[in-house]
Amino acid sequence: MTVKVVTVAEMQALEAASEAAGVSTDTLMENAGLACALRIRQRLGGAAGRRVVVLVGPGNNGADGFVLARHLARWGADVCCYIVRGRPSDDPKKADALAYGVAVIDAAAAVGLPDLARLLRGCDAVVDAILGAGRYRPLDGLVGDVTALVNEIRSSKPNLPVIAVDLPTGVNPDTGDSDPRTLIADETLALCHPKYGIANFPGAGHAGRIKVLGIGLPDEVSASADADLPTEWMTPESVRALLPARPLTSHKGTFGHLLIVAGSRNFVGAAFLAARGAHRSGAGLVTLAAPESVYRIAASRLTETIHLPLPEDADGRVDASAADVIRARIDNYSAMAVGCGLGWASGTTALMDRLLLAGEDRPSMSMAIDADGLNNLSRCPDWADRLRASAVLTPHPGEMATLTGQTTSQVQSDRIGITSRSAASWRQTVLLKGAHSVVVAPCGKRCVLPFANSALAAGGTGDVLTGIIGGLLAQGVAPYDAARLGGFLHGTAAEQVRSKYGDAGVVASDLLDRIPAIMAALRGPEATRD
Repeated sequence: MTVKVVTVAEMQALEAASEAAGVSTDTLMENAGLACALRIRQRLGGAAGRRVVVLVGPGNNGADGFVLARHLARWGADVCCYIVRGRPSDDPKKADALAYGVAVIDAAAAVGLPDLARLLRGCDAVVDAILGAGRYRPLDGLVGDVTALVNEIRSSKPNLPVIAVDLPTGVNPDTGDSDPRTLIADETLALCHPKYGIANFPGAGHAGRIKVLGIGLPDEVSASADADLPTEWMTPESVRALLPARPLTSHKGTFGHLLIVAGSRNFVGAAFLAARGAHRSGAGLVTLAAPESVYRIAASRLTETIHLPLPEDADGRVDASAADVIRARIDNYSAMAVGCGLGWASGTTALMDRLLLAGEDRPSMSMAIDADGLNNLSRCPDWADRLRASAVLTPHPGEMATLTGQTTSQVQSDRIGITSRSAASWRQTVLLKGAHSVVVAPCGKRCVLPFANSALAAGGTGDVLTGIIGGLLAQGVAPYDAARLGGFLHGTAAEQVRSKYGDAGVVASDLLDRIPAIMAALRGPEATRD
């Protein structure tokens, strides 16, 4: 099943369609609660003897909480459901949980919050099933007091996992706007489809790791969602089909020849990282076109790379005259990646104009444009109308702000919207980097990558991504597919590196050698057998 990002109204329509197809809302709720319980048991390394506090709210999210509590208790966990806001007196989900030995405390009958604080300090996991994707409201009164207490205890007990069902309490499910006392989760269990509120910021910053769980929608309802909803949430299953084929009869020419125009005296590493990323993503041949001073260093380390030294200016940046050197050889290449570490000056702006925008013979091949390539393009008049190539533009929020004339905070507050409008206006594929990177094709297809990883906050990781995308373009992968596949490979590599080293101290080159193994795992054993 293709996973889509949905609004509350869209999810409600899918549930109504499920009811019409014969799968009731109660069945979906039971499926959701079981799926959440299974995931919590997995995270805790078992249920028996574990102490779990489930915070229960008034709606369907609270009912999900009772269902998962019942299953955890059935498996031997010591579970307490703390009702934050009233449930109906004849609540069948509460009755079922009580029958399985779940303790239930109603906040209305408790003596303030000390009872809850004692439970939280002594438990092995906290489950947020208060509001979920219900109506967004300010966290006033007891609900706000409870979420603030959880956040306080979590800060003093950092190993206590806080798991949100569908959405952290306090996050607007459609926009990502968040109350100041929004609960901070380590993991959010998105039911069936992630909501826009945890794909957008600031909501995404409260969600932690996002795990999508199936809840048993009928196949025909899932098929309609796949056809009708615009925003895809990328999964290993959805990227597997995008991997370029590797036929046994192939040779190096089969997998394309990527030209990388990158580097300057102050940013030698950018050229190195982009070239290595291209090699690791499977490009058959890679040529690095870099300033003379960069060439002398890079050639000693990039032994598999072909080198094209370029004239440079007095500051060690590529001279604008290098555009003629490159264009004289342009027919030798199947794709281009340009921008990493070029620097940002009048000469590099002239280089970009002469290389990509000027003349009837300007390149039409697919290309990835990143970093200073984008900064310099922003200074070229009418660059979007003059760019002939089918490009993948990969700005981070600051570069997107430069390209669009907005502030970085404006970009971050509407990542999906601004990326969609920019891709349509520029008629190019745009990948807006950052937590939950957004990729949009000029035709309007769009997706969100499921990675939010502070380990990527290190210089050079964007250069690796550009090399990966460029390498995929060289192999004939279409720009939108190269952007979302490249971003997924890059994000998966970062997850693996973080699991080994932690959030701090990761360097960009740590990602490189993991790319081939990730691609092999996605292809599966049938594709790699002798």
